Amino acid sequence: MVVITLQRKKCIGCNYCVELAPKQFQMSKKDGKSVLLKANDKKGFFTLKSNENAIFDECENASKACPVKIISVKMI
Repeated sequence: MVVITLQRKKCIGCNYCVELAPKQFQMSKKDGKSVLLKANDKKGFFTLKSNENAIFDECENASKACPVKIISVKMI
């Protein structure tokens, strides 16, 4: 299982996550910040748990590219 977490409030809207993992992230037209698709919000931390292990590499690359380091990706 892959667990992805996004601290959306700290997003600066650079768009790297969308470019590297477009199936998991998109940019909000409202505020220009990243949105983790199908995620649950808990106190500003948006978390997606997925059984699709194939998304790990894309999301890991997005995490590494994020200039403000607000994306966490774990395989559990």
